[in-house]
Amino acid sequence: MSAFERVKLARHLERPYTLDFVERLFEDFVEVKGDRRYAEDPAIVCGFARYRGVPVGVVGQQKGRDAKQRRYRNFGMTKPEGYRKALRLMQLADKFGRPVVTFIDTQGAYPGIDAEERGQAEAIARNLFEMSRLKVPVVGVVIGEGGSGGALAIGVADQVLMLENAVYSVITPEGCAAILFKDSAQAPRAAEFLRLTAPELYRAGIVDLVVPEPSGGAQNDYDEAARLLDAALWESLRQTSALDPAERLAKRYKKLRALGSWDTLK
Repeated sequence: MSAFERVKLARHLERPYTLDFVERLFEDFVEVKGDRRYAEDPAIVCGFARYRGVPVGVVGQQKGRDAKQRRYRNFGMTKPEGYRKALRLMQLADKFGRPVVTFIDTQGAYPGIDAEERGQAEAIARNLFEMSRLKVPVVGVVIGEGGSGGALAIGVADQVLMLENAVYSVITPEGCAAILFKDSAQAPRAAEFLRLTAPELYRAGIVDLVVPEPSGGAQNDYDEAARLLDAALWESLRQTSALDPAERLAKRYKKLRALGSWDTLK
């Protein structure tokens, strides 16, 4: 399967979203809304729940399933108040000693003028900084599109899991093609250059585990997709929870500092 074919699978309109996994993996989910500064952002879902009996904080980007939902959820493109809501949830989880699970699924942060006026870049940067300092275990899961800073803002984690047909990249293939080749139709070529697939990112050390999907993609069987993710997620939480906070922070710092290493091609 080509890189761009995986991009199309990651964007599939019937692919399971955050709330689909919340429904199947967690119990007693109680949603937290609003950033207590400006507004509620439906593009990102936050709340507390129980995962196999363990209290956890849950954060995830949520796309809409139909036209009405997509407008309501802003196509999963988060605004500053959404990232501040996520940070509010994570800081509460840190205060009460609850691990944090994040579900990444966005083409990118919302680029509108109003979002920029309210400090989009600062909100993303603040999340990166604060997530790096959380004392509780943090596990991130790329379930669909992981686009640019919009994804990174909830992606600083002790372990990052990635579904087999998800993608994770600094820019969309279309955006990259428009910049490099002056032609967005060259997106399939750009997708190969971006190295955005789960196997390639695993080899590069960007993600820690590739989670298999049901045959043909996660959209074909939500229950099986959740079952496969459940096993991987539980093991990741078990490993990170076994560390004391100081050791966990040191390992997280070492992991983040190792990102971006490169070699000259021979």
